[in-house]
Amino acid sequence: MSLFGMRRPRGFQPYLFITGYSDLQIAKLKRGAQFCNQSLRSWAKLAKKIKTIVKLQVVGGQATPAPPVGTALGPHGINLQQFVSQFNDITKDKMGQVTPVEITIYEDRSFDFKLKTPPAAYLLRVAAGLEKGSGVPNKNKVGKVTKDQVRQIAEQKMIDLNANDVEGAVKIIEGTARSMGIEVK
Repeated sequence: MSLFGMRRPRGFQPYLFITGYSDLQIAKLKRGAQFCNQSLRSWAKLAKKIKTIVKLQVVGGQATPAPPVGTALGPHGINLQQFVSQFNDITKDKMGQVTPVEITIYEDRSFDFKLKTPPAAYLLRVAAGLEKGSGVPNKNKVGKVTKDQVRQIAEQKMIDLNANDVEGAVKIIEGTARSMGIEVK
């Protein structure tokens, strides 16, 4: 008997009531609490509380504290120079390539970031050798890519796409190409 003298319903999970934590943090808290035989709420006090998550698209190896990075991260109070130097070190090999990054900012102004794969539209533009897609994709076709190029892009993007297999990912990339006015041959 708990929870105001009522019986806990079947499948009751007290960690779901801890707010401000990501799913990964809750999973770590559960494992840590089970390992040390302590309550989950006492472990929750030790984890960092997430303030916000910021998503940006930055050119790899060329980030600066100037806009757009400074404009997006400055209001949250993190050390911009530290982020820029860490990001540029990690993306040295992706120099000039648009790289999406997801930055988790914590209450104590510390941060973590996770790199994603480049946008499909960027990869298709590079494969077709274009500056930009068509303004009217139904009427004006601006470039062509082969099925092999689309498959290669789909395999590269597979971890970030919501697809069960490579064939589903290929269809997603083909749809992106169609919406940009790029023909798939």
